[in-house]
Amino acid sequence: MAGHSAFKNIMHRKSRVDAQRSRAFSKHARLIMTAVRSGGGDPAANLSLRYAMDRAREDNMTNDAIDRAVKNALGKGDAGALEALTYEGYGPGGVAILIDALTDNRARTYGEVRQAVERHGGSLGGSGAVSWNFDRRGLFFVEAPAEREEAAFEAALQGEADDCNRGEGGFEITCDPTRYACVRAALEQAGFKPTRSQIAWVPKTTVQLSDAQVATLGKLLEALDALEDVQGTATNLEWTDAALAAAERGRAEKAGPFA
Repeated sequence: MAGHSAFKNIMHRKSRVDAQRSRAFSKHARLIMTAVRSGGGDPAANLSLRYAMDRAREDNMTNDAIDRAVKNALGKGDAGALEALTYEGYGPGGVAILIDALTDNRARTYGEVRQAVERHGGSLGGSGAVSWNFDRRGLFFVEAPAEREEAAFEAALQGEADDCNRGEGGFEITCDPTRYACVRAALEQAGFKPTRSQIAWVPKTTVQLSDAQVATLGKLLEALDALEDVQGTATNLEWTDAALAAAERGRAEKAGPFA
C-alpha cells in the first residue's frame, strides 16, 4: 500500500461509531438481515453474514441482538428486502468519496446523500467517477508485540493473505475479500484475535488537504454516517495524525459544546 495505512481511515470511522453506538447497532442489524435474506442464516456457508456478524461483534453488539436480527430476517423472508448501492462523489479539495448504502427507497436515499454532500461543499458524480481509484480489500489489525512478527506473517500466509505489515502496536494484514473468512480463521488458530477487521474500499493513491478542508470533510462524513441508510464511507485522504485531529475537530464543531 506504498506506506498508506488503511486503518487510519477505519479508526477514524470507529471513533465516530463509538460515539453513536445505538445508531451503529441499527446499521449492523440491517446489514445482517440483508446478508441472511440473500444467502441464508448459516455464517459458515454465507460469507456476507459471517462478515456482518464479525463487524457487529467488534462494535460490541451482543450475541442476543445479532441472533434477533438473524431470526427476524429468516422470519420475514424477502419482505422488506434492502438494495445495496454505492454512491461516488467529491468532497472538500476534490477528495474522492465512496458511500455504501442499503435502501428500500432509491429516491429517498439519493436525496439524503446528495443533500449531506452538497451542504458541505461536495458533489455527487456518476458511476465510475472515483471508484477507479479504489480496490475492495479485506483488512485486519491484530495487536501484538514486534517479536511476534514471524508468527503473524506465517498465519497471514496460511490464510493466503496478500500482505502483512508491522503497524503501530501490531500488524496490518490485507487480503482479497473472498479470502476474508480464511484469513480470519488462520489468525485465530495462531492465537491472534483481530482488534479490527473490515472489508473496505482502499484507495490506490491518496491526497492531502489543508486542516480547514479536513475539518469540513469530517463534518461531511459525520453527516453521512448520521443517515440510517448509509453503511459506510471511504475517501482517498491520506489519514495522517494531523488529518485525524483536524477531522475530529470538525466533528466536535458540528456536534457543539454539549455533544
